Amino acid sequence: MFPQDDGLQTLAGARDGAVVPARDSAALPDARRRALLGGAALGLAAALSGCGFRRRGTAELPFGTLYLAVPDGSALGAELRRNLVHGSNVTIVNEPGQAEARLDLLGENRRREIVSYNAAGRAREYRLYYSASYRVSDGKGRDFVPVSELTLKRDTTNIEDQILAQESQEAFLYRDMQTDMAQQIVRRLALIKR
Repeated sequence: MFPQDDGLQTLAGARDGAVVPARDSAALPDARRRALLGGAALGLAAALSGCGFRRRGTAELPFGTLYLAVPDGSALGAELRRNLVHGSNVTIVNEPGQAEARLDLLGENRRREIVSYNAAGRAREYRLYYSASYRVSDGKGRDFVPVSELTLKRDTTNIEDQILAQESQEAFLYRDMQTDMAQQIVRRLALIKR
C-alpha cells in the first residue's frame, strides 16, 4: 500500500522521522520575486512622484503653424525640427506667409576654454560652451520672444595620450548640448503668451 499524500514529507536525516510541510521549491522563488518586484515598483513610483517627476509629454505651443528660418545644414535646426514635429502640437510649414509664428535661428557658436593645468603646464580640464541666439515673431514685426541667447556648458577632462578619444568626447558633448538646446527652445516656445 502507498502512503497517502497529505502535503507532509519526512525531512532527510531528521531524528525520529520528523515531518515538515512540503513546499513547492519552484513556486516560492517566483512568488517572492513577484512580491519584491511589485514592492520595488511601488517604492520607485512613490519616490518619483514625491520628487515632482513627470514624463515629458507633447509641448502645447500657443500657435498651430510655425516657420523655421534656420541656416542650411544647421544641426541645431534639424534637431529643433525633429523636436517640434515629434514633441509638440505645431505644424511646420515651408512658407513664412502660411505660419502663425516664425522662429529665426540667428546664430550658433562653439568655444572651448581651459579650466585647469597639470604640473607640466598642459591643459588638464576644458569647459565647452555652446550658444545659440534666436527670436520668435508673428512674421509681421511683432515679437513673441525678442532676440534671446542661450548658452550651455559642459566640463571635460583632457586625455593627453588619446587625442582621438578626446576629440570624440568633445564631439559627443557638443551633440548632447545641441539636443538639450533644442529641447530648451521648445520648452520656451510653450511658455509664450499670445
